[in-house]
Amino acid sequence: MISAGEFRNGVTFEQDGQVLQVVEFQHVKPGKGAAFVRTKTKNVITGSVVETSYNPTAKFPQAFIERKDVTYSYEDGDLYHFMDNETYDDIPVNASDVPDNFKFCKENEPCKLLSYKGARSSASRSPTSSSWKLPRRTRASRATRPPTRSSPPRWRPARRFASPCSSTRAI
Repeated sequence: MISAGEFRNGVTFEQDGQVLQVVEFQHVKPGKGAAFVRTKTKNVITGSVVETSYNPTAKFPQAFIERKDVTYSYEDGDLYHFMDNETYDDIPVNASDVPDNFKFCKENEPCKLLSYKGARSSASRSPTSSSWKLPRRTRASRATRPPTRSSPPRWRPARRFASPCSSTRAI
């Protein structure tokens, strides 16, 4: 069990059957009233982020999430197949357990497979796994592009007008 006063970034705990991870926390001691812990938590399974406040003495069961490095192999209908990097086993995962942005993942790309209490809960792409190379523009492609609009005209200082009421002192 972990109390809300012991929350730190990255701590995972279970609340109402949901597995939550602390993204951000702040221990607040107002001048009047009791202290509380304001947290921003992320649901590990669905990915939703919620801000909530807890009493520092509230206790929650700690959740241990297993993160396994795998390689995405291929998609077969409603199943995504991953290969364990250590044992080279094939691991099928339902499409409902994979986030929507996973469709941009390429074959043989490294990923992380999250599991909680033996059940696979989610798959995520490694943040450094995507490497995009943009084609380098050649001098010819720069020369053939249409001309850009010229810069706006410079402002000239306003003309000076002689005012009929000038402040001159008579001697």
